[in-house]
Amino acid sequence: MGSWYWIGVAAGLGTGAGIVLGALLPEGRVGLLAALAAVLAVGAGVGIGLLIGGWPEAVAGGVGGLLGVVASAPIVAGAVRGGGTRFGIAAIVGVTGLVVAALAFIPVVGYLEAAAAPLIAIRLRRRGGERYAGLRILAKD
Repeated sequence: MGSWYWIGVAAGLGTGAGIVLGALLPEGRVGLLAALAAVLAVGAGVGIGLLIGGWPEAVAGGVGGLLGVVASAPIVAGAVRGGGTRFGIAAIVGVTGLVVAALAFIPVVGYLEAAAAPLIAIRLRRRGGERYAGLRILAKD
């Protein structure tokens, strides 16, 4: 495999790390804590890229980390506002980040993950509804 493969792997691993760090935002707040998560994700992506190869991999990992946080932070915030439990949301989004990182080792998929993560987040955010009614809709007033 050429260097293009390892750059894609670094981008995918950085995206997965960013998604995991975005899942750990307390109460799904988007603001200063999201900026901190973004800085940590970029740092993690750069570190992963440097472990894999050189500066091209580090840049790809950093960009992937940033895109991962940008993709997961609004989803986590919306899920918490919608009534989801903090631990449950963090577990589901965290496992998703690990799956994204594992899929990065498939050739070209790392590039696609880094590009598609924010687009998928925008689509999910637009489709997201209000608070889940559950059985409350059956309750008699």
